[in-house]
Amino acid sequence: MQARLLVSPLAAMLPPMADPTPVIDALRAESEELDPLVAELSPERWALASPAPGWTVAHQVAHLAWTDRAALMAVTDQAAFAREVETALTSPGDFVDNGAEEGAEKPPEQLLADWRAGREALEDALRAAPEGARFPWYGPPMSTASMATARLMETWAHGLDVADALGVPRIAPSDRLRHIVRLGVRTRDFAFGVHGLTPPFEEFRVELTSPGGEVWEYGPEDATDRVTGPALDFCLLVTQRAHRADLALRADGPDADRWLDIAQAFAGPPGKGRAPSEESA
Repeated sequence: MQARLLVSPLAAMLPPMADPTPVIDALRAESEELDPLVAELSPERWALASPAPGWTVAHQVAHLAWTDRAALMAVTDQAAFAREVETALTSPGDFVDNGAEEGAEKPPEQLLADWRAGREALEDALRAAPEGARFPWYGPPMSTASMATARLMETWAHGLDVADALGVPRIAPSDRLRHIVRLGVRTRDFAFGVHGLTPPFEEFRVELTSPGGEVWEYGPEDATDRVTGPALDFCLLVTQRAHRADLALRADGPDADRWLDIAQAFAGPPGKGRAPSEESA
């Protein structure tokens, strides 16, 4: 995949969350775990290539900073955000990459400061948002919890790209993944549709083992098609950070099996995904 999880309007598919505080807290924690990976990097390390073709570590962080800025604008200044959308529509295929490129050209200390300030300002704005608020986006309007979930998904996935680029161990998975799992499950029909396929009429049963050992369950217990396995692997699949062949996910039923080949929780055209490892190829 192009690894640019554009600011997923698919998060608008999530059912309302009574209290968005848990996902906002999760977003903050995810950012705080990524920050130390880049806080002391030399300029040469910022310039290392990441798994996304053409993107360096700097591009990855710049994309997060750009999207946080856009989200903050959507929450706090909707008129300005509407003008931003009009500008984006003049080059719909390029505006995400252009934003990352512009940020990546900044001195590392400035890029880091911008990312920190932007994410903190967005967090404050999300916490202050009135109950039931909905904000404009590049797709359907999003609730506070949906906006935070989209930012969490991106921060987690791009953090994996940063770790891979730097050759350091990935941050240990946590139960924050539950928010990303929830989004991945809810976007099943989108994944079929974006590939020109008719979504299955019946719900699937999804049973995933969390990093803490709990089983997260979705869908009817008697569903014909089922997906089981580690929650981490499911998140890697729906963000297209790993090839299915390298993951311990099991599909029972032809529709579930097809889903695992095409799953994506991010907006836009079908992602190219990652190639399988040499061991799985």
